[in-house]
Amino acid sequence: MHWSMNTLLLPPYVELGVHSLSGLLWTVLLLFLWHCYRMGSDLPIPGHAHAGKLKSGSRRSMMSRGGSCAGTKCSARSKLSRSDQITPFISMETEEDEEQGQGYLNPVLSHALFPAQASAEAKKLYAALQEYAKRYSWVGMGRIHKGLREQVRLNDLSAIQKPHLFFLPDVPSVPFFPRDAHRHDIEVLEANYSVILAEFKAVSQRGIDSKLGWTSLGPKGQAVFPLYSAGVSVAGNCRSCPCTYRTLLSLRTFISSNSLGSAGFWLLGPGATLGSSYGPTNTRLRCHLGLQTPPLCELVVGGEPQCWSEGHCLLVDDSFLHTVSHKDAGPRVILSVDVWHPNVAAAERQALDFMFSPDL
Repeated sequence: MHWSMNTLLLPPYVELGVHSLSGLLWTVLLLFLWHCYRMGSDLPIPGHAHAGKLKSGSRRSMMSRGGSCAGTKCSARSKLSRSDQITPFISMETEEDEEQGQGYLNPVLSHALFPAQASAEAKKLYAALQEYAKRYSWVGMGRIHKGLREQVRLNDLSAIQKPHLFFLPDVPSVPFFPRDAHRHDIEVLEANYSVILAEFKAVSQRGIDSKLGWTSLGPKGQAVFPLYSAGVSVAGNCRSCPCTYRTLLSLRTFISSNSLGSAGFWLLGPGATLGSSYGPTNTRLRCHLGLQTPPLCELVVGGEPQCWSEGHCLLVDDSFLHTVSHKDAGPRVILSVDVWHPNVAAAERQALDFMFSPDL
């Protein structure tokens, strides 16, 4: 049986407006489809610093070339002008780097060999990075790859910041960081200052000896009571300082899974001076909680002097050239904790944990 609109018992206002309503719906649908088409066709080209629009003629020619190569193997890539060339997207890669052929992963994509003059340690780290990428992905590894390749050139330079093991490029840094960089961890350490100080006094009163867990670094009373050494907890020392150990575990950015991270009590005797040196990497900061800090004890990092304060933290980038001088009476004691640099991404932290794993 054939049904028509006339047989339906509809209210008068619906019957009168049904044709105009359907027309309106079709108009809205067409406008939506046109909007989606325009949004898709005007997407920026990945890999370019300036996201311009492709010219319609160029787009049509690219589509036609892609169609002609779809069914067969193309022996050569279509030649495009510089403004229309499509390159793989690499995060934080600038147009300048692209033009100079120095993009983060450009050597990987071009199968270039690792620098022959690189040290054995750099080659080992590069092999570890390749193994990590094989298991997981190259995504987010651009800066690490670039840093490994440029480490050789960095070692030959004379600079105020020159980590001797690994330098991560494009990481903004200063000798001393503000508290806001790691506010949570600093507040946790400072809140537990009295307990940490009491545990230090307990272990120091037993005597400073290698048989009691201390490590001597040189003359004039330089010694360390390590809780973590090169990413591995020192079980006996952690049992001697249970509250300090639990405090370390509650920190969000403590480096506890690779050989770049350490934590412990650092003692410096009066009259001692530590000469100029660089830390191993710029991917970490050292957080110093002052426990016993004589007034005439000074830390100079990157040419900027600072003094410790009891119960308060200093955030230091020790990849800068730094020195320590102690010209007062009594020992200087701090709790030193290695934390991640705030500009190192989560994916990079995971890769560095793998590359600098204590098991490798």
